[in-house]
Amino acid sequence: MRVISVSVNGIQQAGQRGLFDWLAGQDAEIICLQDLRARAYYVEDSPEFQLDGYSGYFFDSPDEHCNGVAIYTRQMPKAVMFGFGLPNGEDMNGRYLQADFERLSVISLLVPEGTKDGIKDETAHDAKMDFLHGLQDHLVKISHKRRDYIICANLGLAHSHIDVEHADIHNDSSGFLPEERQWLDQLYGDIGYTDAFREGNEDADEFSWWPSGTIGEGDAWRTDTQIASKNLSSRVEYAVLYKSKAFSNHTPVIVDYEIHDL
Repeated sequence: MRVISVSVNGIQQAGQRGLFDWLAGQDAEIICLQDLRARAYYVEDSPEFQLDGYSGYFFDSPDEHCNGVAIYTRQMPKAVMFGFGLPNGEDMNGRYLQADFERLSVISLLVPEGTKDGIKDETAHDAKMDFLHGLQDHLVKISHKRRDYIICANLGLAHSHIDVEHADIHNDSSGFLPEERQWLDQLYGDIGYTDAFREGNEDADEFSWWPSGTIGEGDAWRTDTQIASKNLSSRVEYAVLYKSKAFSNHTPVIVDYEIHDL
């Protein structure tokens, strides 16, 4: 089963660059998009954002110029969940959309930025960490359920030095701060989730995001991934970052799983 995740930096721009033509030829069972920057009703009503043979589900933001995630799936889900239910609505700072099938749940996740206009900002960072701590509690809770999970995410986080091209100069940069890396250590350690991309691809020179705005220009990070629950870690067959054509300054993440029945 192929799952594709793409952070699009605006679905209109990505569509104009040929994203949906490319997706139509990828034979993916499930496709997750992040950072739509468009209202859900607009995407739902626009034929250019539909894929033949897929049902689409969308979760937008109160601010039409940020956030927004989508899930396209060939099989109709049994349920769709919007957000993960933090008590004060703190999960609305990012976006979390979950499609539940018989045995598997797939999540399209966008973590809020820890910066403001690209500059380090304590308020934005605190909101990001509140979101991440709440998300961690949620992921611990669902890890005890009798189902598998795949989380397609623009995390805004890099885990280790191999994931940041010039890591030595970014130890104080948002997305690579000690507390952010520790969050990923806990997720992939004690909590038991797996970086599915790394299960299928151990190459050192693999990056998914270019903050400069253009793929291949400036320093690069790997902040986009698919996260698999424990039972799926051994079912990753193949993983790659698609770099042949740019739809945004994030590359698509493609992972093939040995899953035959959702």
